[in-house]
Amino acid sequence: MSAQQTSTPDPLAPASADAGARSLLSRLPARVGRGTRVLAWLVLVSNIVIVGTGGLVRLTGSGMGCETWPYCTPESLVPTEELGIHGLIEFGNRTLTGVLVIIALLAFLSVVRLWRTRPELPRLTLAIGIGIILQAVIGGITVWLHLHPSIVGLHYLVSAALVALAAAYVARVYATPGPRLRAVPRGFAILTHVASAVVLVTIVIGILLTGSGPHAGDDAAARNGLDPIFWQHVHSWPAYALFAVTVALFAWSFRTAPALRLRLWTGVLLGVELVQIVIGLWQARTGLPLPLVNIHMVLAVCLVAAMTSVVLHLKAPRDMLAHGERSTAAS
Repeated sequence: MSAQQTSTPDPLAPASADAGARSLLSRLPARVGRGTRVLAWLVLVSNIVIVGTGGLVRLTGSGMGCETWPYCTPESLVPTEELGIHGLIEFGNRTLTGVLVIIALLAFLSVVRLWRTRPELPRLTLAIGIGIILQAVIGGITVWLHLHPSIVGLHYLVSAALVALAAAYVARVYATPGPRLRAVPRGFAILTHVASAVVLVTIVIGILLTGSGPHAGDDAAARNGLDPIFWQHVHSWPAYALFAVTVALFAWSFRTAPALRLRLWTGVLLGVELVQIVIGLWQARTGLPLPLVNIHMVLAVCLVAAMTSVVLHLKAPRDMLAHGERSTAAS
């Protein structure tokens, strides 16, 4: 009997650990509530704000303010007095990346229990978290290559992609769960996707234009060799085309179902474009003053967020559409 007692495994330790994990998981939200929505907006806003601080790094020539990565100097993780204001600006932008990671983690924890019922929510937050870490690595490579314009451009493009994911997450947090179907005319959907493609073209050309101009992030940083005057005009062509397409979408949105809220989102898109055009013309005619250039950079990712919102409101829950069809038939 003694031998049997000795050989009997003790199930308490693993069971206790498993129970602790379940207890911790049970304390996380089991539905989309106010806290989840607040975190969703924080994810979006923080990813837009870091574009502004990144722009400040570039526009003040602080791109090499911390000359190594992840350290600020070979001997110090944080800026030293000798690095001056440029070191503080660059290190501040790096530090903000940690804040973004924390916000993304909290957002993930707020929806992780919804993996079976709302799988798109934890997947989006996971993608955003991975993207932020990838962005930090690209930032380090940018410093190692002394702000090569191609890597700097990729850095901005990834930021725009993260803003798009964050805007998609906000839209999905407010959306009714379940299968979704296109709820707008086919022509409206096609025109919206054309606008999305033009947004991408406009941003890519804007990145090339910035890489040719005076704001390369450091006096010694290379430029891409393009003619900034010519590419300034090239940049405006898709921007004006986008404005024309958006005007058409905004007018057409008044013939879509009010529940889709496309009047709101196409209106927001149109408003961002109007401000962006004004800022673009203003900065081009006043010698690219730093505040206007930074506002232009931030508005570009706001444009991405607005465009993403329009795209994600083209569909509606299948049950809602079925109810609408029944209501129409009954009337």
